[in-house]
Amino acid sequence: MYAEERQQAIATLVVERGRIAVTAVAEQFGVTTETVRRDLAVLDRAGVLRRVHGGAVPVGALTLMETALVERNATHAEAKRKIAAAALDLLPGPGGSLLLDGGSSTAALAEVLPTDRNLFVATNSVPIAGRLATVPGLTLHVLGGRVRGLTQCAVGETPVRALAELRVDVAFLGANGITPEHGFTTPDEAEASVKRAMVRAGQRVVVLVDGSKLGREQLVRFATLDDVDVVVTDSGADRTAVERLEDAGVEVVVA
Repeated sequence: MYAEERQQAIATLVVERGRIAVTAVAEQFGVTTETVRRDLAVLDRAGVLRRVHGGAVPVGALTLMETALVERNATHAEAKRKIAAAALDLLPGPGGSLLLDGGSSTAALAEVLPTDRNLFVATNSVPIAGRLATVPGLTLHVLGGRVRGLTQCAVGETPVRALAELRVDVAFLGANGITPEHGFTTPDEAEASVKRAMVRAGQRVVVLVDGSKLGREQLVRFATLDDVDVVVTDSGADRTAVERLEDAGVEVVVA
């Protein structure tokens, strides 16, 4: 196989799989890892893919940009409603406790929380707190701190310290990207610190994401695959991306 043919095949693999590893590509094409790295460098310079540690991802899969909450609420709205409905099956029973991370998918869950089981709900999200403040049957605990305008979530040492004292039945989090290799990611370090604390505070950790987040990587990792018990996504998620998570040992619920 000529180099140009191999590089075209590699570009196709990246699109199909969402991410490729240097070692796997070298084995598949019977070439050295050094040859694959040179191929990836050529494709990266051409704008066909983006090189990451140990392999490559599609163009646009790795980004430092973060969209505002209002924009995210309007994106994949129907998928998020389905995800929230499926997540209801993962709620604790009467008298149980949960954490709600900030974000559009967790906000969709807040909209449909039952009012007949006296749940304790802690959140760092200003919009979610406002939504739940007057809901009967819920005891609301707001995690204070500096509020980021972009996400309308409290961040910093204050919520991290408060979370260190909590232990809830289920922590529901959002994510901006998920890959088997790099885990669960978000663009901002301050947000990631709070998410890490939420992961530690949950006896069970559930991540709610629409299918567009699978196969993407953001700047900061807040959890590995081993840290998360369940991922709830929608039927629009790429089947290969779902299977890769399942092969890595993550339970995936497709709404």
